[in-house]
Amino acid sequence: MSPQEMLSPSVKIAEDALHRVRSAPATGSSTGVAGGIFHARSNSRLSVDARSVRRQSHDPATDVGRDVEEGDDWKGGHDKKKQVFRGWTLLWLSYQSIGAIYGDIGTSPLYVFSSTFLEGPPDYEDLVQVLSIIIWSLTIMVTLKYVFIILHADNEGEGGTFSTYSLLTRYANITNRDPREEVTVKMERHLSVDMRAPNRTLRHKMEESRFMHAFLKTIGVLAVSMVIADGVLTPAQSVLGAVQGLKVVKEDISSSTIVGTSCGILILLFGIQPLGTTKLASGFAPIVITWLGFNAAFGIYNLVQFDWTILKAFNPYFAIHFFEEHKTHGWKMLGGILLSFTGVEALFADLGAFSLRAIQISWMCYAYPCLLLAYIGQAAYISMNPEAYSNPFFNSVPPGMLYPSLIIAVLAAIVASQAMITATFQLISQIMKLSYCPQVKIVHTSRIFHGQLYVPFLNWILMCGAILVTAVYSDTARLGNAYGVCVMFVTFFDTCMVALVSLLVWRLSPFIVFLPWLFFATVDGLYLSSALLKVPDGAWFTLTVSGILTALFLLWRFGKENQWRAEAEDRFKPTQLLGKDNDGRLKLTERWGGDRLSVIRGLGIYFDKTGVLTPSVFTHFVSKFATVPEVAIFFHLHPVEVPTVDPEERYAVSHFTAVPGCYRLVIKHGFMDEVISPDLAALVYEQVRKFIVRQAREKYGLVEDIAQEHSSSTPGDDNEASSASGKNEGRAGKRVETQVPIELRDEKVAAELAKLDRAYAAKIMYIVGKEQMKVQGSSSIGRKIILSIFLWIRDNTRAKIANLRLAMDRVVEVGFVKEI
Repeated sequence: MSPQEMLSPSVKIAEDALHRVRSAPATGSSTGVAGGIFHARSNSRLSVDARSVRRQSHDPATDVGRDVEEGDDWKGGHDKKKQVFRGWTLLWLSYQSIGAIYGDIGTSPLYVFSSTFLEGPPDYEDLVQVLSIIIWSLTIMVTLKYVFIILHADNEGEGGTFSTYSLLTRYANITNRDPREEVTVKMERHLSVDMRAPNRTLRHKMEESRFMHAFLKTIGVLAVSMVIADGVLTPAQSVLGAVQGLKVVKEDISSSTIVGTSCGILILLFGIQPLGTTKLASGFAPIVITWLGFNAAFGIYNLVQFDWTILKAFNPYFAIHFFEEHKTHGWKMLGGILLSFTGVEALFADLGAFSLRAIQISWMCYAYPCLLLAYIGQAAYISMNPEAYSNPFFNSVPPGMLYPSLIIAVLAAIVASQAMITATFQLISQIMKLSYCPQVKIVHTSRIFHGQLYVPFLNWILMCGAILVTAVYSDTARLGNAYGVCVMFVTFFDTCMVALVSLLVWRLSPFIVFLPWLFFATVDGLYLSSALLKVPDGAWFTLTVSGILTALFLLWRFGKENQWRAEAEDRFKPTQLLGKDNDGRLKLTERWGGDRLSVIRGLGIYFDKTGVLTPSVFTHFVSKFATVPEVAIFFHLHPVEVPTVDPEERYAVSHFTAVPGCYRLVIKHGFMDEVISPDLAALVYEQVRKFIVRQAREKYGLVEDIAQEHSSSTPGDDNEASSASGKNEGRAGKRVETQVPIELRDEKVAAELAKLDRAYAAKIMYIVGKEQMKVQGSSSIGRKIILSIFLWIRDNTRAKIANLRLAMDRVVEVGFVKEI
């Protein structure tokens, strides 16, 4: 396990909670005290639990007996599962989702009409046609495509373009995996015979094509980068727009005042992110609910008061006729209309923080009808007052409601960026799992809703970026030109990726998939091509940021894949490293020189990065020093995506039969688990000792059961009285025998326990690998540059050994160099 991984659980010293745990005496043991280990939720860990023992087949041709790892199988049982909520919990989550998701798309009524009609007040026909396009865009792009189709393409509850890529990697062999995740990933690749011929052919082509591997990987990462770029732009745009809205009541506010106030609000907005999604969404929800309610109420008022005939815009004829009449000019105007559904990408990306049903309920029952009424009401007012298009919301406010609506509009605009901030936290967590960026700290902010996250490092980066953009652009009109392009790229990527999911995961017929894909891709293409006209006027900024981030993510992944290949050279079964000489003593195999190994008294705890095969640090320690500790334990921490792991499932111990005194301990920990231990070695010692005793008890219990079954099935003697007397004496003897501790009944078990006790009492060593890497001299110049950048980032983001909460005088650091 790497030092960085050791930082994931929190380890605290609790002096007032210390007590000693006395071990059972063992023959030849030099100590009768095991030491104390204490846990956050239970101090009673000494009871022996009955766990299944994993038995593996062995190769009789091995050099050192059976090359088997016996014991607990830690690899299953804690796969990430989609959370399903019902009843009041679902309604509460729906309420939260309004505050966190719909701020961005919900504030669009402030500027859609003014951004669309750039050449002056619209006439009635143009107004009806544009309204028709807005209505059907919300219906097709958001309701039909995202809410009813794309949200179903989740990866165990997680959403976003990259999650669909991750889902595809579980159903098709299109990526390499981190060895730490390879043994636990839930592959669900369908059998070829269970797929239609076209689907099977498509999967085969994808799996065989290196170009498709790289292309899908790039699409997934580019979509994440574009959402992060929007995560910088959206807070600046929404907060700056909110402060500029104050000009409605005070027109002489200076630009410096607007920028300064906006920066202060941004610092506050990002400063409260550590509170977590639940608290923020619950606090923001009343603001967004009130805002959308105002829009709906004003829309109904204006519709009744001014022009109810505007309702004919629900007829799609007017949307189609708009393009027939305006042609190229109408296509260009789509760049303003698409602002009516910006934020839709966050709807999918935020799926992991909420749930499919919660988003569907909140959208269909509240946000969608409120937004329709808002645009219809504004159009009804503008049809009678064409000059009002320039500031459609405030100009259409009913009498006496200007100041209340101004206050709620400013607040709604400020919280509008929460959707993108939450989305960036979700997406950075997803790409970290597949090793596309360096490991950064992730905080799970809820025990109930497992997908609600906070990423401190990313939060402060977004804050600095948003402040910089606000100071440089200082005006929403200039920022607006940068808006929309990334949104349309992401929606187009989502359309294509979900089409692949429907073919390879859902196994739908290509004839069912093709027409919907063509329809949605055509709509995406219309908006995207129109949005690209903004590139020279400002959209270049978000595209540039996206490109830089994509390059960094792909560079990191390329470096990690090379690192995995180099590290794989040091991972193999113990018998490929160790053998036995004619005297039965351990020695290195001929590949490693064949030297006989000396034995160090003490307990060696090797930090194991992957939890499978032989750790690299053990390989280098043994091969370089030609020695092994009396007892060697490979220690691996395995994080699982649940708040806490039950005590009986937390520890998994196994024994290497080919290497005397060699064990592996895997500790599963949830994101809320807190382990309190004054000494890590005491925890390791206790769990290994319990494992030895438990295995012996299982063995003897099995033998006794067989003996008892055999005795009951053997024909008795003719003398029944004598037979009955003999059986009673046997039972009595067995009762006395089973009362004797297992370590006194079996010399082999007693010796194994004594060896462990002796090693623990003699010396404790925490043996940590310090892996250095260098680029191979024969590499090309381009490869050297890319890998050098990777190694520089890696060296500056790794956790330091000194940060481990261990007794530093017991730490042994083994350095080794690998070429990539």
